Amino acid sequence: MPDLFFNPQKTALIAIDLQNALMGRTAAPYPVAEVVKKNRLIAEALRSRGGLVVWVRVDLNNFLSLPVDQPPQHGNQPLSPALSEIAPSAGLKDGDLVITKHHWGAFASTDLEEQLRLHGIDTVVLTGISTNAGVESTLRQGTGLGFAFIVVEDACSGQDGEEHRFAFEKIFPRLARVRAASELIKALA
Repeated sequence: MPDLFFNPQKTALIAIDLQNALMGRTAAPYPVAEVVKKNRLIAEALRSRGGLVVWVRVDLNNFLSLPVDQPPQHGNQPLSPALSEIAPSAGLKDGDLVITKHHWGAFASTDLEEQLRLHGIDTVVLTGISTNAGVESTLRQGTGLGFAFIVVEDACSGQDGEEHRFAFEKIFPRLARVRAASELIKALA
């Protein structure tokens, strides 16, 4: 696999949905705690080289409801706002950006594109949960906006290991560079 070459000062980590609501969930093929740990390491490495760290969270009480969507699993009862906050173990720091989304992808109806352009970002390192929802939707939206992507396979996880594998073997290589966390961190050293 060819080496990675990118300018860290023009690169942003976008970590999808590493929020309190997902910390106790089962994920595959990687446990949530492992994904969070790798995201934290990537964030620290990128920050040390002058890159931008962006945490994307979904507001669970204001998720866009479409006529064809299934009803929310929690009924019509509001959830604790704390469930929509970035998990402390993820490593949110002063100077990081927090973007609140209201559907699957992080670019739709948010100011993420504007923020990345204001910071001179041309490359995105994409990670998070869930591979086949928030991560994939954000990747598809972002490539359409002209950003280059590196998707970190072992810093993502989904609800199903087979769906995760399919995305990383068949879909993501057509849209982005796919790498392991260790390869990305080595490129930032």
